[in-house]
Amino acid sequence: MSTFDTTKWPLPDILGQIVKYNIQLPDFQRGWVWDDEHVRSLLVSVARSFPVGAVMLLETGGEARFQVRPLENVPFDKDMPPTAGLLILDGQQRLTTLTQVLALKGTVKTKNDKDKPIERHYYFDIATALEGPERLEDALIAVEPDRKLKTNFGRDVVLDLSTPELEYTNFYFPCSQIMNWADWLQGLNQHNPSKLSDFLSFQRKVLDAFNSYQLPIIKLTKETSKEAVCLVFEKVNTGGVPLSVFELMTATYAADNYNLRDDWFGSNLRKVESRQKRLAIEPILEGVETTDFLQAITMLHTLERRRADISTGKEGRQLTPVSAKRVAILTLPLTAYEQWADQVEIGFMLAAKFLRHECLTSARDLPYRTQLAPLAAVLALLKTRWREPRIHSKLAQWYWCGVLGELYGGAVETRIANDVDELLSWIELDAELPRTVTDAAFQPDRLDRLTSRLSAAYKGINVLVLREGAEDFFWKANIRELDAEDVALDIHHIFPQDWCEKKGIPYKVYNAIVNKTPISYKANRMIGGDAPSHYLQRLQQHKQVLLDDAHMNTILESHLIPAEALRTDDFATFYQARKQALLVLIEKVMGKNAIAVAIPEEDDEDES
Repeated sequence: MSTFDTTKWPLPDILGQIVKYNIQLPDFQRGWVWDDEHVRSLLVSVARSFPVGAVMLLETGGEARFQVRPLENVPFDKDMPPTAGLLILDGQQRLTTLTQVLALKGTVKTKNDKDKPIERHYYFDIATALEGPERLEDALIAVEPDRKLKTNFGRDVVLDLSTPELEYTNFYFPCSQIMNWADWLQGLNQHNPSKLSDFLSFQRKVLDAFNSYQLPIIKLTKETSKEAVCLVFEKVNTGGVPLSVFELMTATYAADNYNLRDDWFGSNLRKVESRQKRLAIEPILEGVETTDFLQAITMLHTLERRRADISTGKEGRQLTPVSAKRVAILTLPLTAYEQWADQVEIGFMLAAKFLRHECLTSARDLPYRTQLAPLAAVLALLKTRWREPRIHSKLAQWYWCGVLGELYGGAVETRIANDVDELLSWIELDAELPRTVTDAAFQPDRLDRLTSRLSAAYKGINVLVLREGAEDFFWKANIRELDAEDVALDIHHIFPQDWCEKKGIPYKVYNAIVNKTPISYKANRMIGGDAPSHYLQRLQQHKQVLLDDAHMNTILESHLIPAEALRTDDFATFYQARKQALLVLIEKVMGKNAIAVAIPEEDDEDES
């Protein structure tokens, strides 16, 4: 079945359909942005019968239902039907320009070359236009709302077209009357009949070009899917910003009189509280995006449908797949959004509690934001049951396998959908392990290449060290407590950079996460670039610290740092022992066996 056809429509017919609201814009289309130069260029192109590109329209009445609006400056008429028969997908700027100039009586609201809003009326200087097609660009002028052309910063009027009589006298034709030029001709016959012959020549050479102009039309039929419509729209609007799925869903739900934007961002005018702000009460949820929220709802909706399919005896390909893909979100009915939105919000809040239990407290330290959606969807169903030891253990293993296996980078729509289905089955039915658990693997040499604090595994390992109760080298508190009290913290080298470089230790080795740990800014300043044996003594003997070796060793061991290797400045022994300790910690949370470790070679690849 063909989903589109091509044809040509006369320009006057298209403009007539626009002002009658039969052709409108889907509400996700952004506003008209063309400036005066673009307006002039388009008018001259049509006057010279040059091609200006095809227009793409969509038949309404199909799956792709959107809120609609008239083109820019087309006056709203409450007596006209509120919906259109055709929507403009491509050609908005051209059709809006032609409508404003040729079919509306008011000023054209455009911009100047400095992007400042201006209002203009457009005219053809008939005498100049008759000199030949190449002179049409010079013949087209724009005047201010009072229909006067001025110089000297508006002080001197060089052309006054403020009345029809002055138009006839000066022999300037208003572009707003191109489609019904006969009325203007009658006035000219009364006030300046000597120009009739020249006007008729202008009519044949210029005005007829507009009235006979044929625009190529690509019309998508109403059978075109919403996903296809959105894909086509983004492909043809290459100069614009790609539409988010949230913008498309907002336009879709608006057709059913539901304001998705108000639901998410809130509205003081309509007294709607922001769902986004309610979530952001939890610091770790500050970065949650509209897509995350819609994905979680879509996964629960499709999971519900899948379970219904199973209960009614459907098999194989007939089963609805659990999905978080764009196409599934775009087909999410409003009833499903309303059914699941509040439950998913609760799910995200429970996810924050779960992550806080795992020692994750801020969006900055979150390894993967993309892992929030499946976690929230699962917790929306489990509710407070996630605290049950057996369930919590499975959730934690799944979570850390995703982080340390680095499985949630890039496009993850398929993985998160599988996780919701498989994780719930594993928890509720003791079914097979989720693929994220079975797929996860952590190679020992990954520790040698983890240098970027933006890496998910890097963040995850840092959090695990904190969770073990790492204490600060200076302040008498653990790092988690200091972070909660807003003490300046960061991840710093254990064997200082300056010392390592003087000893010839390669950058790739000493800059790996094995040689880094979270400490306070104060402790880092006291470490400086000295050998560990020296800075440990300085820390221990500080009048505000005064620690013996045993107490300091306990602090070091809370960071999984071998104290003896540090006190003897033995980098090789330190590196091997701490790497092994980190691997044991990783094994514990992933449920995977640790593998023997080795000192990295100088040519090991670093992470950019």
